Amino acid sequence: MAEQSDLEKTEPASPRRLEKAREEGDVARSRELVTFVLLATGAAGLWFTAAGLRERLAASLARALRVDRAGAFDPTRMTDQAVSAATGVLPALAPALGLTLVAALVAPVLLGGWMVSTKRLLPDFGRLDPLKGLGRLVSLDALAELVKAVLKLLLVGGVAAWVIAAQSEALLSLMGEATQSGLEHAVRLVAFSCAAIVASLLLIASVDVPWQLWRYHQRHRMSREDLRQEQKESDGDPHVKAQIRRQQQAMARRRMMSEVPRADIVVTNPTHFAVALRYRDGEMGAPRVVAKGTELVALRIRELAREHGVPLLEAPPLTRALYRHCDLGAEIPAALYTAVAEVLAWAFQLHRWRSSGGAEPRTPRDLPVPAALDPAASPA
Repeated sequence: MAEQSDLEKTEPASPRRLEKAREEGDVARSRELVTFVLLATGAAGLWFTAAGLRERLAASLARALRVDRAGAFDPTRMTDQAVSAATGVLPALAPALGLTLVAALVAPVLLGGWMVSTKRLLPDFGRLDPLKGLGRLVSLDALAELVKAVLKLLLVGGVAAWVIAAQSEALLSLMGEATQSGLEHAVRLVAFSCAAIVASLLLIASVDVPWQLWRYHQRHRMSREDLRQEQKESDGDPHVKAQIRRQQQAMARRRMMSEVPRADIVVTNPTHFAVALRYRDGEMGAPRVVAKGTELVALRIRELAREHGVPLLEAPPLTRALYRHCDLGAEIPAALYTAVAEVLAWAFQLHRWRSSGGAEPRTPRDLPVPAALDPAASPA
């Protein structure tokens, strides 16, 4: 039962799942909201341009009804007049049409925002599957669309019937008005009728938008197994991460080993620890640890030191202190200046003795290492 529950889609979609769906062109959309915005914009544009539209309609109607004797016997003349009358109205309709065009571009992104995706342009042959098509016909979304279509038909049809019944006397009175005032009145009646119908669509859109958002998030719900897999992909496969860490450690170790031949001295424990030190007067404020390690790494440091003639010194307390309290590439702490100065002085003397001869330098013993810095002498 626990395994089955882990496969049930009971968890909300993660931000990464929603972002991936968006990249694939899958966002929440509401056709009812788009329809409402388009019709509302068109009705508003028609209402505010009624005066200019009336003048254009009156002028176009006057030109269309003015026929001389020659035009009455010339069919092409009448066609030209009809086209001229129709095109004469377009400038008056331009503001309303422009607003509607802007609304057509903005309305689809009100709910899901701007989106550019080419995946929707790719052919999806799975949509040709008849079984999937039957499944979509009897799905919850199809049932919801059917219910919305019936309610929209009843609501919009009822509002349209009410508008016609309420404005019937005004419509009949248009026949007795003057041409210009009648046209303006007619335009306002059309705008009012559109506004009433648009108001009914607002009710439908106010129901459809929450429904589409709910269905969108329901469609992208995830199971616990999906969440675990996504987390695993986000964090990376533990085996791959471990392999990467091993490679990084190996690269860091190779870089560290390349510094050993340039070290001034290597102090040892003698077998468990090894620390390589280097000091350049004028370049460094204090000696630095250029390599350190334990066990096999310490063994490799000692081997490289012997191969390149770097002096080796057994100094267990100093080696333990340097290994514990100095990071790779960092300068030694001030408390170890005196001890490190002694071993560096011995290393420089040893180089001169090997190249020039003379008395062999005395190997340093009992180096002044504070007990607080030696892990073997202090629990800290």
